[in-house]
Amino acid sequence: MHQASADAHDAARWIAASHDAIGRPYALVDKKHARLLVFAADGRLAGSTPALLGLAPGDHALPGTGSKPLSQITFEERTTPAGRFASEPGRNLSGEHVVWFDYEAGLAIHRLRPGRSEAARLRSLVTATPADNRASLGCVVVPVAFYESVVEPLLGRGRGVVYVLPQTQPVEAFIAAQQLAAQ
Repeated sequence: MHQASADAHDAARWIAASHDAIGRPYALVDKKHARLLVFAADGRLAGSTPALLGLAPGDHALPGTGSKPLSQITFEERTTPAGRFASEPGRNLSGEHVVWFDYEAGLAIHRLRPGRSEAARLRSLVTATPADNRASLGCVVVPVAFYESVVEPLLGRGRGVVYVLPQTQPVEAFIAAQQLAAQ
């Protein structure tokens, strides 16, 4: 976890100590460092990778975004919202395997898709800085090999939990909000 932010380290310690993932595999999206960390149900880190996140900064999804055609989603709506999400595997409209974490908003963890933006997105994933990893409509996009070897085996076969850390509030406030919601 050396490439993850201090916030991600704090959140991972809290998740493990509180057993908040209720014995399920889980993922931690570190928006500040544009990384996805995936943990087995026992809390063991299974892998970490750079990730592409929503193009627009922010921690909230705007209502109705998930029901819009892609061409009508505005820049401001292209966020990766912060929160604790129950995840489950599924298929997108193209039949591609994904891990849904906010189905209503159309948000999932998925592999880098082939297409005209693939080369540019791949370059963003391999740069040393997270500054250019803002490139998705809000989904968490990871390299194909990581998806197939880590995400799909752990989160793609049953229910899990996805924690998306905020970028606009302290992680302590995020953790406190999760603790209140659990009561």
